[in-house]
Amino acid sequence: MKKLLFFSFLLFSITIVSAQRTYILCGKLIDTKTGKIASKKTVVVEGNKIFKVYNGYVQPKNKLDKVIDLKGKVVMAGLIDMHVHIESEYDPKAYINRFTMNEADIAFKSTKFAKTTLEAGFTTVRDLGGTGVNIALRNAISKGAVVGPRIFTAGKAIGTTGGHADPTNGRKKTLMGNPGPKEGVVNSVGDARKAVRQRYKNGADVIKITATGGVLSVAKNGQNPQFTLEEIKEICKTATDYGMSIAAHAHGDEGMRRAIVGGVTTIEHGTLMSAKTMELMKEYGTYYVPTITAGKEVADNAKIKGFYPEIIVPKALEIGPKIQNTFEKAYKSGVKIAFGTDAGVFPHGRNGKEFRYMVEVGMPAMEAIQSATITNAGILKMKDQLGQIQKGFLADIIAVNEDPTKNISTMEHVVFVMKNGKVYKNK
Repeated sequence: MKKLLFFSFLLFSITIVSAQRTYILCGKLIDTKTGKIASKKTVVVEGNKIFKVYNGYVQPKNKLDKVIDLKGKVVMAGLIDMHVHIESEYDPKAYINRFTMNEADIAFKSTKFAKTTLEAGFTTVRDLGGTGVNIALRNAISKGAVVGPRIFTAGKAIGTTGGHADPTNGRKKTLMGNPGPKEGVVNSVGDARKAVRQRYKNGADVIKITATGGVLSVAKNGQNPQFTLEEIKEICKTATDYGMSIAAHAHGDEGMRRAIVGGVTTIEHGTLMSAKTMELMKEYGTYYVPTITAGKEVADNAKIKGFYPEIIVPKALEIGPKIQNTFEKAYKSGVKIAFGTDAGVFPHGRNGKEFRYMVEVGMPAMEAIQSATITNAGILKMKDQLGQIQKGFLADIIAVNEDPTKNISTMEHVVFVMKNGKVYKNK
C-alpha cells in the first residue's frame, strides 16, 4: 500500500512539473514565415519548446505557470548569424596573441563573446573558423556549462599553403613548418578529402574553405583563387558524404566561380562578385552571406595606425568599402541572401548593425529579418525547429522595443532573449 501511494505521489508530481508553462504576452508578434505582424498574441512555452500560440492575451490557470509581459514590445524568433568567429575579437594585439595565448586563455575569453552574442538576440550562430576551441565551446553551451548561442561550427577552416587559412602565414621561416590536412592546409585532391574527414573527426558541424585570399591574413593578395576546381569538388563531395554543408570565404571573382561550380552551400563576403557570377549563383542555388558590417569596420580600423600589420592595410582599404555595394547588386539581381556578419572581425554583440546596412541599400526590413531566421534555419537543416514562433519549434524568442519595419535600428537593441525556453535577458 505504501509503495502504491509513493508511486501515485511521484506520478502526480511529474504531471505537475510537466504542466508548468510560461505565457509570453506579446504586444506585436512577427510571423517570419508570412512576413506579417500580428497584434496581441500569447506564446505559451513548455520545457524548451513552443506549446501553442493564442490570439489575444491569455492568462494561465495553473498557479505554477509564469507570465512574461511583453505587451509593449515586438516579439520574433531568435536570430541566426551564419558567419561569426566566436573564439576571438580583433584588436591591435590580435596577431601577437597567437604566440602568447594558450588554448585555455582563448577558451575563457570565448565564453564572454558567447554570452554577449546571445544577449544581442542571436540564439544560434554558425562559427566559421578558429583554433578548435569553438568545438569545445559548442559542447559546453549545449551541456549548460556556459551561456551562449547554439553553435554550428567549422572547427578549423581549410585553406592552401600560404592561403588565407594557413595558420603559419607571417611567421619567420623557422616557425612556419609544413602544416597539412590535420592543420587544415591542403595541396591536392587527396589532401582535400583528408582535411574534411579530419574536421569531422574533430567534431565539426560544417566545412569552411578559403576559396580566395583574405583581407586579414598576413599575405599580400586578398583576391586570388587558392584552390583548384578539383580540390573544391572533392571537399564538397566528401563533406556531403558526411552530412556537412560547405561555406566558402571568397573576395575574388574567379575563386568564387570555382567554389560555386564545385558545390559549396554559401559564399561569404563575395566582394568582387561579377554579374556573371551572380547568375551562376542563381543557377546553382548558392546562398550569399554578405558580412557588410565586417567590411565597414575593417576599412575603418585600417585608418588607425598600428591596428593591423602594414601588409593588411591596403587590402582592408580596398575590399572593405565595396561589400555593401556588391550586396545591393546581388540582392536586386535575385541572388539568395543569408544573414551573416563576420562578428569577431568586429566586436561581438554588434551583429544587429547588419540589418541596417542591408536595409540602407534596398532590402525590405522584413526580408532582412527572414534572412536571419527562416532562411538560415533552412541552410542549417533546422527549418522545422528554428526561425519561427510556431507550435513544436524550439523556444528561441526575442523582443525589441519598436517595429523593425518602421525603424530597423531597433534590431541593434534587443531587450528580451529566451533560448530553449530559458530567459537570458529581460530589460
